[in-house]
Amino acid sequence: MAETRIHRRLAAILAADVVGYSRLMGEDEEGTLAVLTAHLTDIIEPGIDEHHGRIVKTTGDGFLAEFASVVDAMRCAVAFQESMAQRNDGTPNESRIEFRVGVNLGDVIIQDGDVFGDVVNIAARLEGLADPGGIVVSDKVFAEIKGKLDLAFDDLGSQQVKNIADPVRAYQLRATGATGATGATGAAGTKTIAPSSDMPSIAVLPFQNMGSDQDDEYFADGMVEEVITALSRFNWLLVMARNSSSKYKGQAVDIRQVADELGVRYVLEGSVRRAGGRVRITGQLIDGTSGAHIWADRFDGGMEDIFDLQDEVTACVIGAIEPTLRRAEIERSRRKRPENLQAYDLFLRALDPLNRFRPEANSEALGFLEQAIALDPGYAPALSHAAWCYEQRILHGWSSSEESDAETSVRFARAALAIDSGDAATIAMAAFVLTIIGHDYDVGRRSAQRALDINPNSATVCWMAGWVFMFSGDPAGALPVFERSLRLSPSDPQANFLLNGMGMCHLVMGEMEAAFEAASKSVSLYADLDVAYYILIPACGYLGRVDEGARAIAKLVSLTPGISISDFGRRMPFRDQKHLDILVDGLRKAGMPE
Repeated sequence: MAETRIHRRLAAILAADVVGYSRLMGEDEEGTLAVLTAHLTDIIEPGIDEHHGRIVKTTGDGFLAEFASVVDAMRCAVAFQESMAQRNDGTPNESRIEFRVGVNLGDVIIQDGDVFGDVVNIAARLEGLADPGGIVVSDKVFAEIKGKLDLAFDDLGSQQVKNIADPVRAYQLRATGATGATGATGAAGTKTIAPSSDMPSIAVLPFQNMGSDQDDEYFADGMVEEVITALSRFNWLLVMARNSSSKYKGQAVDIRQVADELGVRYVLEGSVRRAGGRVRITGQLIDGTSGAHIWADRFDGGMEDIFDLQDEVTACVIGAIEPTLRRAEIERSRRKRPENLQAYDLFLRALDPLNRFRPEANSEALGFLEQAIALDPGYAPALSHAAWCYEQRILHGWSSSEESDAETSVRFARAALAIDSGDAATIAMAAFVLTIIGHDYDVGRRSAQRALDINPNSATVCWMAGWVFMFSGDPAGALPVFERSLRLSPSDPQANFLLNGMGMCHLVMGEMEAAFEAASKSVSLYADLDVAYYILIPACGYLGRVDEGARAIAKLVSLTPGISISDFGRRMPFRDQKHLDILVDGLRKAGMPE
């Protein structure tokens, strides 16, 4: 018998069913069927066709539709629910036909025109979580449409749904008005909704053109669009779409009033001034609640290639304000009373001790993260950071049970990747752990590259991806990723990681002077962190810097008593043996104990 070939494709699945269908049919079978048929003909079929989808099947009390684009699927869902709200206007509550809608995204199996798989099943379960007239989406959908559609969601957390083994993180579209109809981007002719207060949120105001040339307006507008697009790649940050903030163009505004009107926590404003072949761009990040200025900077460049300049300035702005926003959020979480802490706040509280790089601080951070995971087992950033805590314990010799900590670290990292939140930093951190602790170089490399594809403007994503590439056997490919991280955030509190990464790349590539320089910079910033000495000592050995090498060895031994050359194969898990050999030979030349 011929083998049946299974066809798969990526699809957005929209599942909808009628609220109280059995009751409606019991009260008026023929009338209910007639009205449902009219809805199908007048609203559902035309709407799905207009948004480039197809009806897979109708089920009497609902329907299933497939879309090639998740943006189209969401626009269709919003338009459908708004049309239904209008149809129900004036209809007695007991006679209304209302739908619940669920939307999911993923790989589906296609057979005889039907669709199958967990993606379909989860979409059906998500609609069961929705309010009448509402829409619930998965975290994959949420990640993909954020920044593309001006929609606001309430985080429902991780939901255990029927016949699905793992919890599903769900988001419900914020309802507006008495009808409960949902709002969408102004581009679609509908409403704007303020984002949830549980996540940090930002609006980018139109940049002010400080010159007299009207052509400069296009450059200023283009800068705003680029910055909004780049900010939208951070899944922990809700970014107001441009069409919501464009109404303030050319106006003198009160930032606190703007923040209140748009429902955002932070506001970014800027200006553009062009003179001859040069342009100056200034930016200010402001706390929308207090009006306090959090960050300000200016950027100068040539106009030879306007698009390259836009890209360069965008990268600089994002690289500067990402850590600034994180610090502001950490400070905000500290001001909350302990009984008000939720998973996100606990996650934020973990970030400060994580950056102190001490065993007691590591334990403090892990405590916050494990509380966050207990509250929300599907919170991928907490899972990946917990994995990293355990990795750091092992790397720095703080672990009392390395085998157990390694198993826990890898388990948390795989769980974070399995959730697939679309958050670049979460993916990069999981890839980092799976490479260094799990030695799963192929998965680590693919995941690190995906994180870079999602958000190339995150300094953290860059340096983590750099380490993955380096340990996977590609130091030449890793080096420019580390260098980009340094350009994005030259004052990053985690600068030691990227400096050490650059140093290790230079070392295994035989560039000893450059390795020595990078490691020396790292030591000058973080003298009590051991990894920099893993590079500095062999570089001294190859360069014949005997006295400096001896001092570095003494310092490393004081930080990690009993450390010897035999420990480095475990601490520095190179895929390519020759890279480890280069490191070990340099350690011997410097006089490191065997």
